[in-house]
Amino acid sequence: QVQLVETGGGLVQAGDSLTLSCAASGRTFTTFAMGWFRQAPGKEREFVARITWSGGTTQYADSLKGRFTISRDNAKNTVYLQMINLKPEDTALYYCAATNVPFAVRVSAYELWGQGTQVTVSS
Repeated sequence: QVQLVETGGGLVQAGDSLTLSCAASGRTFTTFAMGWFRQAPGKEREFVARITWSGGTTQYADSLKGRFTISRDNAKNTVYLQMINLKPEDTALYYCAATNVPFAVRVSAYELWGQGTQVTVSS
């Protein structure tokens, strides 16, 4: 079975930068795209960014453009999320996920999920 494991979360101060990693292990797999989502306590899981394996097309939540950057390293089977100028409202559990649905930005379109990594941003 393919597993997705997120790492890189932690406690940071407002204005800091942080890069999350999502590594796929197990059998070799290919999907149309990988995505990042986040969920704060008491709130719904929301779309952050996605990247296709073929072509490198990226897409972001409008509110996060300019601060978050998604990238990939197919040789390492890893997807990254670089975050800059972090704000307290960015505090959430961050998940990576895989989908075979083109142009998917909804939670329901992603079939495989990691366990998440916690990002906490203090004032």
